[in-house]
Amino acid sequence: MTTARPDDAVASTGDEPDTRDVTDSSPTFRERLSELDPAAIGGRIARLWRRSLQLRVVTSTLALSMGVILTIAFMLQSQMAAQLLSTKLDAAIEQASRLRLTVQAQIAATDEGTSEQSRIDQARSAISDRGLASDGDSVHAGTFDPILVVPDQTGRGQVVSPSGAQVPPELQSLVQRGRIASQYVTVDFRGEQVKALMLGTPTDSSIPGLELYLVYPLTAEEQTLGIMRGIVATAGLAIIVLSAAIAWIVARQVVLPVRQAASIAQRFANGHLKERMVIRGEDDVARLAMAFNDMAQSLSDQITQLEEFGDLQKRFTSDVSHELRTPLTTVRMAADIISDSAADLDAPAKRAVELLESELDRFESLLTDLLEVSRHDAGMAELATAEMDVRTSVADSVGTVAHIAEAAGVEVEVDMPDEPVMAEVDSRRVERILRNLVANALDHSESKPVKVTLRCSDAALAVSVRDHGVGLKPGEETRVFNRFWRADPSRVRRSGGTGLGLAIALEDAKLHGGRLDCWGSPGEGSCFRLTIPRRRGGTLTSSPLPLTPEDEARLVRTGSSTPLERVPGAGESRP
Repeated sequence: MTTARPDDAVASTGDEPDTRDVTDSSPTFRERLSELDPAAIGGRIARLWRRSLQLRVVTSTLALSMGVILTIAFMLQSQMAAQLLSTKLDAAIEQASRLRLTVQAQIAATDEGTSEQSRIDQARSAISDRGLASDGDSVHAGTFDPILVVPDQTGRGQVVSPSGAQVPPELQSLVQRGRIASQYVTVDFRGEQVKALMLGTPTDSSIPGLELYLVYPLTAEEQTLGIMRGIVATAGLAIIVLSAAIAWIVARQVVLPVRQAASIAQRFANGHLKERMVIRGEDDVARLAMAFNDMAQSLSDQITQLEEFGDLQKRFTSDVSHELRTPLTTVRMAADIISDSAADLDAPAKRAVELLESELDRFESLLTDLLEVSRHDAGMAELATAEMDVRTSVADSVGTVAHIAEAAGVEVEVDMPDEPVMAEVDSRRVERILRNLVANALDHSESKPVKVTLRCSDAALAVSVRDHGVGLKPGEETRVFNRFWRADPSRVRRSGGTGLGLAIALEDAKLHGGRLDCWGSPGEGSCFRLTIPRRRGGTLTSSPLPLTPEDEARLVRTGSSTPLERVPGAGESRP
C-alpha cells in the first residue's frame, strides 16, 4: 500500500480543472488555538465554577480522591520496596556466607606457587559456576556476579578478578575492617547499566586480606515495583472515575431539587402563583419541598388578598370620585348663586363665600386628580400624541402658575432653544407634568429664583426645573412619590396642591416611555428632570440635561448628553 503525496492530487489529464492555485482559507486548528483569549476562557471557567454547585462537588471529590490515592500509592511503594530490598539483603548475606567457604576451599586447593591472579581467577570461576547454576542457593538470592579483591599490601597494587572491576571505596573500607557490608550502586551488569546490591565480606584464606564481593542486580525487584505501580495506577484511576461518577450522581440528587426550587421561585416571582414543587419521599429534600410549598401558598394567599384589597381601593376611589361629581356640581351651582348676590351681603358673609369658592376649586381639583389616578391604576390612561413644538407646553405651564410666582415674589427664568423643539407628545399631559413641577418648585423655593430649562438631542428631549430652596433631606428621596406625602406638613402651599400632582406626573412620564428624576440636598435646593423620547415608542439611553451637580460638570467637560444614571432618589419626585 502506498500513501499519495499532496502533489499527487493534481489531475494529469487536460479535461479536469487545474486546482493548484486554489488555497484553503479556513483556519487551522493551531491558528484557532492561537486566537483563543486565555482571559476569556478563564472568565468562563470561573463563572461556571461559581454558578455550578455540582461542578464544585465533583471537582472537590476528584481532588480529594487523587490526594488520598497518591498518598496510599506512595506508602505502598515505599513499604514494598523496603520489603523487597530487605528480603534480597538477607538472602544475599546467607548466600555470601556459603560462597565465602567455597572461595576459601578453592584457594586452599590451589598451588601456592601459582600467582595470586591465577588463584583468585580460579576461585571466582568456581563460585561463578554456582551463581549461574539453578541450585537452591543461587535461586534463593538471585543471579549475581562475584568479584575477588586482594588489597595492596606490599606496594605492588591490589589484585582484582575480574580485571577492571571496581568496588566503591566506602564499601571496601568497611569490609577491610572485618565487617559484612552492603551498598546500592549503579553498575554495568552484563552490558547494561542497572541498579544493583553489592555485598562484601572478608575471607579467611591463605591469601592475606582476600575480599569477596557479590553484585546482585535489582532488575527483578524493579520489575515487581513497576507491576505494582501499574496495578496501583490502574486501580487509582478506576477509583477516581468511580468517585467522580458517584459524586456526580449524589450531587445531582441534591442539586436537581434546588434547581427545581429556583426555577419555580422564578416563575412564582413572574406571577405564576400556582407553581409548586413535587414532593418525593420523606427525606430532607422532601421536607424542603414541603416548606417551600407552604411558603408559596402563604405568599400566594397574601398576594391574592392584597390584590383584592388594591382592586377594592381602586374601585372605591373611582366610584367615590364619580359619585361626588353630582353633589359637587349642585354645591357649585349654589355657590355661584350666592356669589352673584355677594354685593348684598355683609363682610363676614362675603369672606365665607370667598372661602367656599376657594375650597370648592380645591375640591374639584382633588376629584379630577383622583379620577386621573384611578385611570392610571386601572390601566385605562391613553396618550393622544401629536407632532408639536414642546416650547409651547413649557411656556403655557409657566404662564399657568405665573400668578403663584408673582404672589410669592419668585422669579421664574425660562431657558429654551430659539429653534422649534418638535416631538410626538401628548401636550395636555406634558403641560400638566411641567405645571406640577414648577408649582412644586415655587412652594419650596424660599423666594429664590426658579429656572426652567429645555434641551433636546436627536432621540430625546428634557425639561429640568431647578430651585435653590430647602432641598431634600437624606432618605426623603425614597418617599417623595408616595401619594399625599409632604416633605414638610407645616409648609403653606401657595399652589393649593392636592398631594397627587407629582404622582400623576410620574405616571404621565412613564406613559410617554420617559422618566421623571429628581435630586435634592438640604440647603442647596432640588432639581426635577423630565426626559421623554422625541418619537413615540423610542428608547432612552441618555438625557440632554444634567440632574446633579456631578452630571452638570460631566456635561460641561465632555459636551455630550448625560447618562440616565440612578442616583439616590432618581425617578422620584416631591409632591
